[in-house]
Amino acid sequence: MNQPVNNKAQGMSGQCVAKVELTVSCENLLDKDVFSKSDPMCVLLMNTSGSQWSEVGRTEMVLNCLNPKFAKKFLLDYYFEVVQKVKFELYDIDNSSADLSKHDFLGEFECTLGQIVSSRKLTHPLVLKNNKPAGKGAITIFAEEINDNRVVNFEVEARKLDKKDFFGKSDPFLEFYRQTESGWHLAHRTEVVKRNLNPHWRPFRIPLQSLCGGDVEKPIKVECYDFDFDGSHDFIGMFETTLAHLTEASRTAHVEFECVNMKKKRKKKKYKNSGIVIFKRCEIVKEYTFLDYIMGGCQLNFIVGVDFTGSNGDPCFPDSLHYISPDGVNEYLSAIWSVGMVIKDYDSDNLFPAFGFGAQIQPNWQVSHEFPMNFNPANPNCLGIEGIVEAYRLCLPQIRLYGPTNFSPIINHVARLAHQAANQKSASEYFVLLIITDGVITDMDQTRCAIVNAACLPMSIIIVGVGKADFEAMEVLDGDDCRLTTPNGEPAARDIVQFVPFRNFKDASQEALAQSVLAELPEQVSSYFRMVNLKPVNDHTSSVEPSPSAPVFDRGTVPGTSC
Repeated sequence: MNQPVNNKAQGMSGQCVAKVELTVSCENLLDKDVFSKSDPMCVLLMNTSGSQWSEVGRTEMVLNCLNPKFAKKFLLDYYFEVVQKVKFELYDIDNSSADLSKHDFLGEFECTLGQIVSSRKLTHPLVLKNNKPAGKGAITIFAEEINDNRVVNFEVEARKLDKKDFFGKSDPFLEFYRQTESGWHLAHRTEVVKRNLNPHWRPFRIPLQSLCGGDVEKPIKVECYDFDFDGSHDFIGMFETTLAHLTEASRTAHVEFECVNMKKKRKKKKYKNSGIVIFKRCEIVKEYTFLDYIMGGCQLNFIVGVDFTGSNGDPCFPDSLHYISPDGVNEYLSAIWSVGMVIKDYDSDNLFPAFGFGAQIQPNWQVSHEFPMNFNPANPNCLGIEGIVEAYRLCLPQIRLYGPTNFSPIINHVARLAHQAANQKSASEYFVLLIITDGVITDMDQTRCAIVNAACLPMSIIIVGVGKADFEAMEVLDGDDCRLTTPNGEPAARDIVQFVPFRNFKDASQEALAQSVLAELPEQVSSYFRMVNLKPVNDHTSSVEPSPSAPVFDRGTVPGTSC
């Protein structure tokens, strides 16, 4: 096995002053919906250079709510010596599109991460793009340094909850609150279980610091609600406890709590409770980070797939996306350089397989959707990023651009390699497939199936769209806002695809493109190894074992409160 190159990883971890977790809530947002309230989502962006902003992440969407408390946190690296400009944008989500321009803008707030950290809790009015007030809208950002990478894994169910819906059963969900100096702060919100008074929630995890600040004796409040689509969720009941008490739960001995509605208790003498919440499992485990795995010996194997379909245009003419300018560049080469120059530092053998698809190749000029760009099936590796570029240049005159645009063959090819690595039962290899394409996928159903299958393997897929095509259909594959499924409805175990249109970065630096397309990769790597319960190959950080059944959890639409 190749020895990892960890100099870059160690340098990154040495420069970072701290990990900072940001919790966002808003008040009095603009109401953009005619027959209901806005459905807000918060987007965090960071300034990369000049006027260029790169998206860091998005919260969940909160239905019908003008005063949302977002459950999803933002985790950032904080550098004391760097001015880190951040911007929070609020949108009313109107459809399933990941394109923010398709949604109503509710306001924004721009500041530095240093301002947030120094204030710890920062409240500020929101403004519109013209810098005028966004009504009475305001945003509150709560910052906390994260110096504890333990998480708490939960399995929770309930029985005999109160029936709150007139024509059906309740749709219950739970909210966990942490006690702080300024009051109770939302730490986690579960998914909604539809029409069930005896719900079983999917396993979930909460960072230990978010839940109780690392103090197992600090009070925790759990509230249970019946979800209503209009945002006016019905309160079922609540209870308070501590993590010390919750961790008594095991698979053989459950911990139960009465869910109490104090208003009902004061009104009804015979009132006992509004149901029982049962903790089947609650255990504190160490959560390994991306750097833990990289510094522990994990190799990132970088593979490139290039679109050689006819829609790119004849490479001999300047209007072709494959035309190489006198400066020796085009959008394909820029994408390869941008992503490859970052990934290469984590692969010690410096050998990168590179494939083309959608072209007619010699000797019979048959269409191939998976051919090595160096035309050596026995050894498709290129030496360094320079080798990929050279193979690309030499390949162009020897092929005929054709079609269709099929992704599934090259995804399945990499998936076979990842499957072999998965069988090793060690966190030693992870595969990153970069696909560069100019158009809409022809084999969308097969591609969806290939990605869902690959989500269970140690691999991620980065798709860079070049040219002026409409890539809206491509965004379906990027499971940021809803879980990707096969045509038959089978969901992906996790989100492994990141899609970025190159035109958004045409006037930006290579670093800006790389930062955007690689932003999700560290979490994708660590989430896979957590999912299969693998710790770093060389783990010198802790003797704590991973959970025997670490949960995979969803990032879908969840309800809002305090609306």
